[in-house]
Amino acid sequence: KCLIVFSLCLGLIFLSGFFHINKNYIISKSHKMLLIPYKLCHAKTNVMFLKTHKTASSTVLNIMFRFVERYNLTVALPADQLFHLGYPKTFQARFVEDFQAIGQKYNIMCNHLRFNPSEVKKVMAANTFYFSILRNPIRLLESSYVYYKHNVPAFRSSKDVNEYLASPMKYYHPADYKQNTYARNIMWFDFGYDNNAEGDKKYIQAVLREIEQNFQLILIADYFDESMVLLKHTLCWDLDDVIYFKLNSRSQDTIQTLTPESEERVKVWCSLDWKLYLHFNQSFWKRIEETIGLKELEKEVNHLRTRQKELMETCLSDQEAVGKDHIKNKALLPFQSGAANILGYNLRQDLDNTTLRTCQRMVMPELQYTSYLYTLQHPHKKKKPLVF
Repeated sequence: KCLIVFSLCLGLIFLSGFFHINKNYIISKSHKMLLIPYKLCHAKTNVMFLKTHKTASSTVLNIMFRFVERYNLTVALPADQLFHLGYPKTFQARFVEDFQAIGQKYNIMCNHLRFNPSEVKKVMAANTFYFSILRNPIRLLESSYVYYKHNVPAFRSSKDVNEYLASPMKYYHPADYKQNTYARNIMWFDFGYDNNAEGDKKYIQAVLREIEQNFQLILIADYFDESMVLLKHTLCWDLDDVIYFKLNSRSQDTIQTLTPESEERVKVWCSLDWKLYLHFNQSFWKRIEETIGLKELEKEVNHLRTRQKELMETCLSDQEAVGKDHIKNKALLPFQSGAANILGYNLRQDLDNTTLRTCQRMVMPELQYTSYLYTLQHPHKKKKPLVF
């Protein structure tokens, strides 16, 4: 019997070298540990995230970048001085720094790009996991309007989002489509399709099928915590791999209230995005019911929020995001755009070095983190300029 037990122990130790034990753990202030073990599974380390616009995707990018650092992975970063992978041009493999020299050796891809599957496959390994995120187009268009107010011709000359939606064709000229992509069906565009296409049923169904073939998972920003739990399960990651502080969000005073009429107009004006969202919102909840179950989901969302609150207490002096004028360390100031006031964080002053590094990564804005990883991964290249 002793020999059997000893053999089983050896077997488990041996297996642990090949498998990742996926578990949630919450370390409380009293240092108690709650373990919720799951079946042995491989943690996926070859992952492509299609970063869509105004969908909480900057928060997901931060999660991906921290995962890169935690497991010493490589990330396909934008070449030269850019912070996006050629956007709004359709993606080409040459947009990735050192692609010609490195080839298909990247683990992670997550900076903004306009999806082009054949070119992405040149950069990413054959077993890469593809996922993206969508957001209710009503909320998304309002966010896009405020964020890109000064950059998008269609937004510039209207007083507010309700005026724009009352008569969008008065302001939106398809000839300026490169500058106006943020003003109509932006998610459809990000996935690589024509955001001004006629939305007939046959065409829409064909696109939805193609997206389902290209992506193994589509998350929903409106249910972000639920999305992170599903992502954790699907990738076989740990709870701390998907813990986050909300990034690139705006102050409440810059949010414009849409009238009920405007909300209905979005569904028509952005009908391609609306169909896309409805389809994948449905498949998202079906996936949860089939893999996790709603009862278990609620428990895990609570675990995630408990851990998040704990980290906020550990890391942040204000316990919440603050406006741009109240961010003390200007190195952690997020990029400011349009009429939005993009929030950031202040870290506590009494953190030890290890905790400080963890907390800095949690709050590091997108441009700073991209620049930092670029310098780390390509030390002989010219640094990316952080000009705000």
